[in-house]
Amino acid sequence: MHVNTEEIIIQGSPGSPGISFGPVHVMARGFSAPDVYEIRDDQVEREQERFEKALEITKEQLDQLRVHIENLSGEEEGKIFDAHLMVLEDKTLLKRVSHAISERRQNAEYAFYAVMQTFLEAMRRVNDSYLRERAADIDDVCQRVLRNFTQDATSPASDRPDHQHILVAYDLSPSDTASIDRNHVLGFATEQGSVNSHTAILARSLGIPAIVGLEGAVIDITTLSGGILDGYNGTLILNPSVETIKKYQEKSLRKKQAQKELETLREKDTATSDGHRITLSANIEFTNELPQVAQSGAEGVGLFRTEFYLLNGGEMPDEHQQEKVYTEVAKAMNPHLTIVRTLDAGGDKISAEPLSSPEPNPFLGWRGVRVSLTRTALFKEQLRGVLRASTAGKLGVMFPMISGIAEVLAAKELLKESMDELHREGVPFDENIQVGVMIEIPSAAVMADEIAKEVDFLSIGTNDLIQYTVAVDRVNPYVANLYKPTHPAVFRLMDMTVRAAKDNGIWTGVCGEMAAQLLLTPLLVGLGVDELSVGPHMVPSIKKAVRSLSQAECAEMMQQVLKMRTSPDIAEISKNMAYRHYPELID
Repeated sequence: MHVNTEEIIIQGSPGSPGISFGPVHVMARGFSAPDVYEIRDDQVEREQERFEKALEITKEQLDQLRVHIENLSGEEEGKIFDAHLMVLEDKTLLKRVSHAISERRQNAEYAFYAVMQTFLEAMRRVNDSYLRERAADIDDVCQRVLRNFTQDATSPASDRPDHQHILVAYDLSPSDTASIDRNHVLGFATEQGSVNSHTAILARSLGIPAIVGLEGAVIDITTLSGGILDGYNGTLILNPSVETIKKYQEKSLRKKQAQKELETLREKDTATSDGHRITLSANIEFTNELPQVAQSGAEGVGLFRTEFYLLNGGEMPDEHQQEKVYTEVAKAMNPHLTIVRTLDAGGDKISAEPLSSPEPNPFLGWRGVRVSLTRTALFKEQLRGVLRASTAGKLGVMFPMISGIAEVLAAKELLKESMDELHREGVPFDENIQVGVMIEIPSAAVMADEIAKEVDFLSIGTNDLIQYTVAVDRVNPYVANLYKPTHPAVFRLMDMTVRAAKDNGIWTGVCGEMAAQLLLTPLLVGLGVDELSVGPHMVPSIKKAVRSLSQAECAEMMQQVLKMRTSPDIAEISKNMAYRHYPELID
């Protein structure tokens, strides 16, 4: 038999930093339907009991996994499994399963499977990356419950070899990741997932190198092929040559040394070599990310996404429940600022509520602050929750998807009403809470000089600003090649925004993905932004990049950029400067 030993390079997305060397093991998994059979009337009660027993066993397993993770990484990481337990305690879903057993007269495991598959399919059809990740969590719980109908609690991990290897799978659930034996698994790569998935979060917490989004990996890779997994760049190399192995061994040593150096910067200012200080904050969506934020050296939270907390369940949390969450973040980040973005629903994010008919174009529809201004009771409940928590630490509030001054004034009026209500109730709050808006629609950038007169800060959301400027749906594969972060028009709008803020004595931040792209950091420094907000895992690298740059040199480069006509030219000039000043972060 001919064995292919040609070196093969497969590109995915970085999930967790690190480099691993070893044989590859491919693990195929699927959520297959259980056997289905009819039951008699006198067997319904027995099936209900089997369902309850399977749930009970699953809860015990998840509790054990939570304890295991808490022992390894701390209490906050263990909270990831709270979402799993919530699925098992969701009264609506449990009622549907019980109803399906009694009405369909089918065995419990198939009734459970049918209900959960319908639920999961509805989640997968929503074009929202976060919701797809949560569907993976629920899928994980479903598979556990189905295995436990036969009281077979054997984890898929038992199918893995007992020697050191790189694991390749279609997907790994959080519980699979938590169960990984670090003595055997050197790193893993999955076809599914994103850098913000629970699986990737756990991998970073546990220090396991990982790649996500490695398309076709399970089909194309042969088990026991020699491999190198590069979690920094998201690259998996099969059958590496001697030269390639040597190259990555040297890179691994360089990265370990660079990481030690990055850790020494934790307590140092994020300031350029010529003294221009930038506040470096973190983007988060869960309170269980707070320890990672603290460890990263971030100066607060520049973007606390709330739609995931508010819409990831049945009823929306009331203002007291919201107060508790915002208080936890404010206390953890004090004395640094935490910016709470109000509900940003719609578009490619979670829908605020079911609509009677699908929106023709959700990206140009009912989303962001437009939802809040038409659901004022819910909006004020969130504002009151933030205000109540503002005595626990330094909080700010930020309105998303602002297109012009009228929306700013309307949102501020509802904030004032909320303040007046709390005054009358004798509830203390920060009277001078910072209020800002996201600049992510070109019309808002054009009107930034007027908007800046009404707020305390502007935060540029580059993801949407790019797509609305170049008229490209950023999740549409047919036009993905036209989505250019370095489009000249994008930088002219950003420059317009920064100058408007300076003219009105307020600060400007960037909280979109562009803020975390090391090759674009020189451009953002050159614009003169006051704050960058990135994922916690990127904070040390961005801090190093900023400290390596000269603001004066970057500003001079930006003057050239604002005269450039094409995206490649802008990308190239920034890339060259990045390589000159911090090549060790990029290679």
